[in-house]
Amino acid sequence: MKAFVLGALLLLTQTSSTPADPVGQLQQKLTKGQTKLEYEKKHGYLESILKILKVPVSSQTLVFSKTSLQIERISPKTPRAIYFNDDVYVAWVQGTGFIEVMSVDPVKGSNFYVLSQERSDKPEFERSTGHECSVCHFVQEAAPKFVPRLMFSSIIPDATGNADGAAPIETTDQSPMKERWGGWYVTGTSGNQVHAGNIVNSRPASVFNGLPATAAKTSNITDLSSRFDTSAYLTPHSDIVALMVLAHQKEVQNLIALAQSKGNAAAKETGEPLVKAMLFAGAAPLTAPVKGTSNYTVDFAAMGPRDSSGRSLRDFDLKTRLFRYPLSYLVYSKPFDALPAGVKTYVYRRFKEVLTGQDKSAAFASLSSADRTAILAILQATKPDFPR
Repeated sequence: MKAFVLGALLLLTQTSSTPADPVGQLQQKLTKGQTKLEYEKKHGYLESILKILKVPVSSQTLVFSKTSLQIERISPKTPRAIYFNDDVYVAWVQGTGFIEVMSVDPVKGSNFYVLSQERSDKPEFERSTGHECSVCHFVQEAAPKFVPRLMFSSIIPDATGNADGAAPIETTDQSPMKERWGGWYVTGTSGNQVHAGNIVNSRPASVFNGLPATAAKTSNITDLSSRFDTSAYLTPHSDIVALMVLAHQKEVQNLIALAQSKGNAAAKETGEPLVKAMLFAGAAPLTAPVKGTSNYTVDFAAMGPRDSSGRSLRDFDLKTRLFRYPLSYLVYSKPFDALPAGVKTYVYRRFKEVLTGQDKSAAFASLSSADRTAILAILQATKPDFPR
């Protein structure tokens, strides 16, 4: 089975357990008649889902490699749209019979759903518990448990979107810009930082083999209308900043899921990688400013809490790094709050050691004294359970 990022949905079955994730909770409200999904001809239930689950349309990112469930419908002319917020990922493909959704459970990791695009008086999200999902969406370090993981990979496909024969590269904060976003459309500017987005090859290629000579021409693209019919989508953008946030978010959520699965006995083993990811240790610095094309930066920044000085962990920098105050906004997420007590205690202790300057090791060398002071103040003002 080929899977791309964020959602191989197979062997659909119903589960008797009551899910605690946002989509499971939405389905309960639909069943009880407490809310309803609105249908429209062009996109089915897509816009209604995004509105109810508070997923910004500006988060749209577009992938055109044939590396997910609906490969027959995905190509450079008909990319797959991904929309996301902190705990929900919604995927839509032109002409599809269903919408794919991944929804993060506070304790169990991600749940997989599909929603039929046929108009119905009682639309229903069907939950997938199929074992074939584990082929790709499986945290190997958690074995023998099945802990689902989010995926975000880069590969340069051919002109049809086919990626056969080439090895995808997992994209994280530490990935060099030149290895990011192969098989994805990217709108926005990044100066002299070329990336693998917007490229099709005569044959599929791993970006480890080096970028094509055309990479300089396919970076810094702000209009995709010459490549496909952008009017078919909710927005014409595949924002570069949204793509950068997506890479960070999936990595932290995967580490939280792993820590939850292993429990207190592995507090240091799972807690230390989580601390480093949340403090952006080893993140590739920006060598030129980055600017998106949509309203995503405004929409994203408006979602989180601010301290009395108006500062937020969701404030962007986009000049030398992604965020102005580099501690992950996912510290406010329900999965983080649901970490095993021993793991959370370890993570908080390590945050304090780094942010007070007690730990000045090389892993956190990118944090200046001013950074540490500001982040600590924001955390103490906006996170009630963080130790004072």
